[in-house]
Amino acid sequence: MHIHYFQHVPFEGLSCIEDWASKGNHKVTHTRWYESIDAAALDAAGWLIIMGGPMAVYEQDQYAWMTAEITLIREAIAQNKKVLGICLGAQLIAAALDANVYPHTQTEIGWFPLDLSFQEQAAPMQKVFPQHFSTFHFHGDTFDVPAGATRFAASAACSHQAFIYGDRVIGLQFHMEFTPESLTDILNACATSIDAGGPFIQSREKIQQYNSLLKQNNDIMYRLLDYLAAL
Repeated sequence: MHIHYFQHVPFEGLSCIEDWASKGNHKVTHTRWYESIDAAALDAAGWLIIMGGPMAVYEQDQYAWMTAEITLIREAIAQNKKVLGICLGAQLIAAALDANVYPHTQTEIGWFPLDLSFQEQAAPMQKVFPQHFSTFHFHGDTFDVPAGATRFAASAACSHQAFIYGDRVIGLQFHMEFTPESLTDILNACATSIDAGGPFIQSREKIQQYNSLLKQNNDIMYRLLDYLAAL
């Protein structure tokens, strides 16, 4: 399978997804928007993965490439490609499906539990996700659930944590892909956000106390990738 991914900053790459793709002998290409706006390789790909980043969907005046990226995501969905978005990636999918993306009332950074429900289009997700688990969050924005999509996860700070549109377009506000190395990378790159403090912002020290949760999250990510690969 040919997977193409969109990357927005150097410190938010595929992480454990790269290991999964390598073991499955999948072809992987990329567009790194901070280096190039060339997304031609997406045409031949059957699967688009959209990574995170500290920028916001409503900052398209500052990131001129973002408008083109949203158009490409909309086209990928229309072409029935598999589309998976993580954090900013989920927000970009929401925007491509004409939903609003905006600053949330709470910034959520750290390990916090999710509650999941598996109604309607999300029914297949009960084979992927546990009903409750703790995962890593790093976001200050949220999105409305796109028309025609089903929300299936919420946290105490943010009620819109995941949605599925059809059977092959999935947006996740949280990060299950991080490894110890990539988690350290984002903590280093975004230290000022952590230092700002808040009711749902954990200290760097507390975050790293829960590194044992990374493997569980990676395993759930692998199940999700297996689900999408089998479609």
